[in-house]
Amino acid sequence: MKELKRIQNPYNEAKVIDACSVFGMMDQSGKCFSGEGVIRAIANMHDRGNGLGGGFAIYGLYPDLADYFAFHIMYLSVQAKKQTEDYLNKKFAIIQCEEVPTQPTTTINDPPLVWRYFTSCNKPPVKEFIEEEYVISCVMEINTGIDGAFVFSSGKDMAVFKGVGYPEEIAEFFNLKQYMGYLWTAHGRFPTNTPGWWGGAHPFCLLDWTVVHNGELSSYGINRRYLEQFGYKCTMQTDTEVVAYAIDLLIRKHKLPIEIAAKILAPPLWSEIERHPKRERELLKALRQVYGSLLLNGPFTVIIAHHGEMIGLTDRIRLRPLTVGTKNDVLYLSSEESAIRLICPNLDSAWIPMGGEPIIGRLTERQPSSPTAEGVGSSAN
Repeated sequence: MKELKRIQNPYNEAKVIDACSVFGMMDQSGKCFSGEGVIRAIANMHDRGNGLGGGFAIYGLYPDLADYFAFHIMYLSVQAKKQTEDYLNKKFAIIQCEEVPTQPTTTINDPPLVWRYFTSCNKPPVKEFIEEEYVISCVMEINTGIDGAFVFSSGKDMAVFKGVGYPEEIAEFFNLKQYMGYLWTAHGRFPTNTPGWWGGAHPFCLLDWTVVHNGELSSYGINRRYLEQFGYKCTMQTDTEVVAYAIDLLIRKHKLPIEIAAKILAPPLWSEIERHPKRERELLKALRQVYGSLLLNGPFTVIIAHHGEMIGLTDRIRLRPLTVGTKNDVLYLSSEESAIRLICPNLDSAWIPMGGEPIIGRLTERQPSSPTAEGVGSSAN
């Protein structure tokens, strides 16, 4: 897009291989809490970013409108807003819409317009209507077909808030202390190979799936081509976007448990596979053969979230840091243990997971929202 020319990385930093900060906090009892602690924790890792991207995902923050899809959309022009709203009015019933509340923040310059729309689908006259597929197709159409419009959040009773700035500055800009949620993730970005711009900040979202990421995916090209076969279109100009779409494909569409999805994204080495018992060895080989193009090659740590679950995962040889902490019902995931202990000094436990081992937090008040696989992965419950 031509508008991106003025919001590319203006500082031209050299690559910093260990940067970016990720943080996640989930009350597994479902109790909602303020984001004040999360904001303090991610700000504690200020030096891992460079001010060119920060953001948060919050779950459970729109309880009064929980039955409606909450679209958060960035606009780079008034014309883009008009075109998008014309499109939304054709495809959805708009229950409520408003500009996302912001406040003047000294360090936030030239922000886009940011609006939110609570919508229900205008179901087309087809026999088999899948609401989630309808929403995804509309998100892809807006992001590829309307110049200057970006749908960056599209789930129910959850939302992403992100932009160009340090995460604590983005929190101030959107006044995030006013919101409550039972699950928060946060990100401080240090863009290296991709642009530092509002749509490219983390988290990345599709439906209620969100991803924050520290690392670099050298497999982006093959991951993207594989996902495009299923109708996904990568438009946010950063490698992390493929992770959100891969998770949606594997878990929502192909109905795989997260423990199995983790073995696709961060599989064991072939030499390690050969040492497994026969049944598990055959499973791991089949996953590599069927889903080899979704292997995430390169160093990474990701925190993946959706309603009812928060998952931490690193690459199989753990080239990016991840620390896990627990206190009563609360699960913490962080790039640095110091950020966790800043807001919870007396943890019940803290540890560093093995590479490729998913750490899974789940709501205890209801059944897991995805199937489970015995003997694979690790749960923080």
